[in-house]
Amino acid sequence: MDPDPAHATEDLWVFAYGSLMWRPDFAFAERVEARLVGAHRALCVYSFVHRGTPERPGLVLGLDRGGTCRGIAYRVTAANRGDTVAYLRAREQVTSVYRECVRPIWLKREPERRVPALCYMVDRGHTQYAGRLSLEQQLHHVRQGHGQSGANRDYVIATVGALEQLGYRETALHLIAQRLAGIHEAGVAANSSS
Repeated sequence: MDPDPAHATEDLWVFAYGSLMWRPDFAFAERVEARLVGAHRALCVYSFVHRGTPERPGLVLGLDRGGTCRGIAYRVTAANRGDTVAYLRAREQVTSVYRECVRPIWLKREPERRVPALCYMVDRGHTQYAGRLSLEQQLHHVRQGHGQSGANRDYVIATVGALEQLGYRETALHLIAQRLAGIHEAGVAANSSS
Protein backbone atom coordinates (compact mmCIF):
# COMPACT_ATOMS: atom_id res chain seq x y z
CA MET A 1 0.00 0.00 0.00
CA ASP A 2 1.39 3.38 -1.00
CA PRO A 3 1.58 6.07 1.68
CA ASP A 4 -1.12 8.71 1.32
CA PRO A 5 0.23 11.12 -1.33
CA ALA A 6 -1.79 13.99 0.12
CA HIS A 7 0.28 14.08 3.31
CA ALA A 8 3.89 14.14 2.08
CA THR A 9 5.90 17.34 2.45
CA GLU A 10 7.75 17.53 -0.88
CA ASP A 11 6.58 18.55 -4.34
CA LEU A 12 4.24 16.13 -6.10
CA TRP A 13 4.49 14.81 -9.66
CA VAL A 14 1.22 13.83 -11.36
CA PHE A 15 1.24 11.65 -14.49
CA ALA A 16 -1.38 12.60 -17.10
CA TYR A 17 -2.33 10.31 -19.99
CA GLY A 18 -5.90 11.38 -20.94
CA SER A 19 -7.94 14.50 -20.24
CA LEU A 20 -5.45 15.70 -17.63
CA MET A 21 -3.05 16.34 -20.54
CA TRP A 22 -5.34 18.98 -22.04
CA ARG A 23 -7.45 19.99 -19.04
CA PRO A 24 -5.51 19.61 -15.79
CA ASP A 25 -7.59 22.19 -13.85
CA PHE A 26 -5.12 22.34 -10.97
CA ALA A 27 -2.18 24.65 -10.25
CA PHE A 28 1.21 23.32 -11.30
CA ALA A 29 4.74 24.69 -11.28
CA GLU A 30 6.12 22.66 -14.20
CA ARG A 31 4.81 20.64 -17.16
CA VAL A 32 7.17 18.06 -18.71
CA GLU A 33 6.79 15.25 -21.24
CA ALA A 34 7.12 11.91 -19.48
CA ARG A 35 6.70 8.18 -19.90
CA LEU A 36 5.48 5.42 -17.65
CA VAL A 37 6.87 1.92 -18.14
CA GLY A 38 4.69 -1.08 -17.30
CA ALA A 39 1.30 0.32 -18.35
CA HIS A 40 -0.35 1.56 -21.54
CA ARG A 41 -3.16 3.96 -22.40
CA ALA A 42 -6.35 2.19 -23.54
CA LEU A 43 -10.03 2.99 -24.07
CA CYS A 44 -10.91 0.36 -21.48
CA VAL A 45 -13.21 2.10 -18.97
CA TYR A 46 -16.98 2.40 -19.35
CA SER A 47 -17.89 5.96 -18.36
CA PHE A 48 -21.05 6.25 -16.25
CA VAL A 49 -20.54 9.86 -15.10
CA HIS A 50 -18.15 12.15 -17.02
CA ARG A 51 -18.68 10.90 -20.60
CA GLY A 52 -21.71 8.62 -20.35
CA THR A 53 -24.41 7.20 -18.09
CA PRO A 54 -25.07 3.69 -16.76
CA GLU A 55 -27.83 3.36 -19.39
CA ARG A 56 -25.66 4.69 -22.25
CA PRO A 57 -22.04 4.25 -21.17
CA GLY A 58 -19.28 6.14 -22.87
CA LEU A 59 -15.69 4.90 -23.04
CA VAL A 60 -12.70 6.64 -21.51
CA LEU A 61 -9.02 5.95 -21.10
CA GLY A 62 -7.37 3.97 -18.38
CA LEU A 63 -3.81 2.95 -17.65
CA ASP A 64 -3.85 -0.82 -18.14
CA ARG A 65 -1.11 -3.37 -17.45
CA GLY A 66 1.82 -3.81 -19.81
CA GLY A 67 3.69 -1.68 -22.30
CA THR A 68 4.67 1.96 -22.06
CA CYS A 69 2.62 5.15 -21.93
CA ARG A 70 3.82 8.56 -22.99
CA GLY A 71 2.11 11.56 -21.47
CA ILE A 72 2.65 14.66 -19.37
CA ALA A 73 4.02 15.04 -15.86
CA TYR A 74 2.96 18.02 -13.79
CA ARG A 75 5.00 19.17 -10.81
CA VAL A 76 2.81 20.51 -8.04
CA THR A 77 4.43 22.49 -5.23
CA ALA A 78 4.33 21.05 -1.73
CA ALA A 79 2.04 23.94 -0.69
CA ASN A 80 -0.57 22.86 -3.28
CA ARG A 81 -0.11 19.13 -2.81
CA GLY A 82 -3.06 18.43 -0.48
CA ASP A 83 -5.53 20.49 -2.51
CA THR A 84 -4.38 18.89 -5.77
CA VAL A 85 -4.72 15.33 -4.46
CA ALA A 86 -8.19 16.16 -3.09
CA TYR A 87 -9.20 17.61 -6.48
CA LEU A 88 -7.84 14.59 -8.39
CA ARG A 89 -9.63 12.16 -6.07
CA ALA A 90 -12.92 14.00 -6.62
CA ARG A 91 -12.36 13.95 -10.39
CA GLU A 92 -10.87 10.49 -10.92
CA GLN A 93 -12.42 8.44 -8.11
CA VAL A 94 -16.13 9.22 -8.66
CA THR A 95 -16.91 5.51 -9.10
CA SER A 96 -13.57 4.08 -7.84
CA VAL A 97 -12.74 2.52 -11.24
CA TYR A 98 -9.16 3.83 -10.90
CA ARG A 99 -6.62 2.80 -8.28
CA GLU A 100 -4.54 5.67 -6.98
CA CYS A 101 -0.89 4.69 -6.80
CA VAL A 102 2.61 6.11 -6.97
CA ARG A 103 4.74 4.78 -9.83
CA PRO A 104 8.15 5.76 -11.19
CA ILE A 105 8.03 7.80 -14.38
CA TRP A 106 10.75 9.12 -16.66
CA LEU A 107 10.85 12.85 -17.34
CA LYS A 108 11.93 13.77 -20.87
CA ARG A 109 15.00 15.82 -20.07
CA GLU A 110 18.69 15.70 -20.81
CA PRO A 111 19.53 13.43 -19.13
CA GLU A 112 16.24 11.67 -18.45
CA ARG A 113 15.24 11.77 -14.81
CA ARG A 114 13.22 9.19 -12.90
CA VAL A 115 10.73 10.49 -10.31
CA PRO A 116 7.81 9.00 -8.36
CA ALA A 117 4.44 10.22 -9.68
CA LEU A 118 0.82 9.96 -8.70
CA CYS A 119 -1.00 7.76 -11.25
CA TYR A 120 -4.52 6.48 -11.69
CA MET A 121 -4.47 2.86 -12.91
CA VAL A 122 -7.62 1.04 -14.02
CA ASP A 123 -9.00 -1.52 -11.58
CA ARG A 124 -9.49 -4.64 -13.71
CA GLY A 125 -11.90 -6.07 -11.15
CA HIS A 126 -14.28 -3.09 -11.34
CA THR A 127 -17.62 -3.40 -13.14
CA GLN A 128 -16.67 -0.46 -15.40
CA TYR A 129 -13.54 -2.18 -16.72
CA ALA A 130 -14.29 -2.85 -20.40
CA GLY A 131 -11.13 -4.78 -21.27
CA ARG A 132 -10.18 -5.06 -24.93
CA LEU A 133 -13.06 -4.06 -27.17
CA SER A 134 -13.16 -4.20 -30.96
CA LEU A 135 -12.83 -0.96 -32.91
CA GLU A 136 -16.56 -1.05 -33.70
CA GLN A 137 -17.48 -1.58 -30.04
CA GLN A 138 -15.25 1.32 -29.02
CA LEU A 139 -16.79 3.58 -31.66
CA HIS A 140 -20.31 2.61 -30.58
CA HIS A 141 -19.68 3.64 -26.96
CA VAL A 142 -17.79 6.81 -27.86
CA ARG A 143 -20.52 7.90 -30.29
CA GLN A 144 -23.34 7.32 -27.78
CA GLY A 145 -21.52 8.61 -24.70
CA HIS A 146 -22.48 11.94 -23.17
CA GLY A 147 -22.09 12.76 -19.49
CA GLN A 148 -21.48 15.51 -16.97
CA SER A 149 -18.24 16.58 -18.71
CA GLY A 150 -19.76 16.55 -22.22
CA ALA A 151 -19.64 14.40 -25.33
CA ASN A 152 -17.40 11.33 -25.32
CA ARG A 153 -16.45 12.16 -28.94
CA ASP A 154 -14.93 15.50 -27.85
CA TYR A 155 -12.87 13.74 -25.15
CA VAL A 156 -11.30 11.32 -27.64
CA ILE A 157 -10.58 14.01 -30.25
CA ALA A 158 -9.05 16.36 -27.64
CA THR A 159 -6.84 13.58 -26.29
CA VAL A 160 -5.60 12.69 -29.77
CA GLY A 161 -4.90 16.39 -30.35
CA ALA A 162 -2.82 16.51 -27.15
CA LEU A 163 -0.85 13.45 -28.26
CA GLU A 164 -0.21 15.01 -31.66
CA GLN A 165 1.12 18.16 -29.99
CA LEU A 166 3.68 15.92 -28.30
CA GLY A 167 4.51 14.26 -31.63
CA TYR A 168 2.93 10.92 -30.65
CA ARG A 169 0.64 8.74 -32.71
CA GLU A 170 -1.22 5.79 -31.26
CA THR A 171 -2.71 3.86 -34.17
CA ALA A 172 -5.97 2.64 -32.57
CA LEU A 173 -6.80 5.93 -30.86
CA HIS A 174 -6.00 7.97 -33.96
CA LEU A 175 -8.10 5.66 -36.10
CA ILE A 176 -11.07 6.12 -33.78
CA ALA A 177 -10.64 9.90 -33.86
CA GLN A 178 -10.51 9.83 -37.68
CA ARG A 179 -13.69 7.76 -37.81
CA LEU A 180 -15.41 10.14 -35.39
CA ALA A 181 -14.38 13.08 -37.56
CA GLY A 182 -15.62 11.28 -40.68
CA ILE A 183 -12.16 10.90 -42.15
CA HIS A 184 -11.64 7.59 -43.94
CA GLU A 185 -8.23 6.73 -45.29
CA ALA A 186 -7.83 3.91 -47.76
CA GLY A 187 -6.25 0.91 -46.12
CA VAL A 188 -6.51 2.24 -42.55
CA ALA A 189 -9.12 -0.34 -41.57
CA ALA A 190 -6.72 -3.11 -42.52
CA ASN A 191 -4.24 -1.81 -39.94
CA SER A 192 -6.75 -1.40 -37.08
CA SER A 193 -5.71 -4.59 -35.32
CA SER A 194 -2.53 -3.03 -33.94
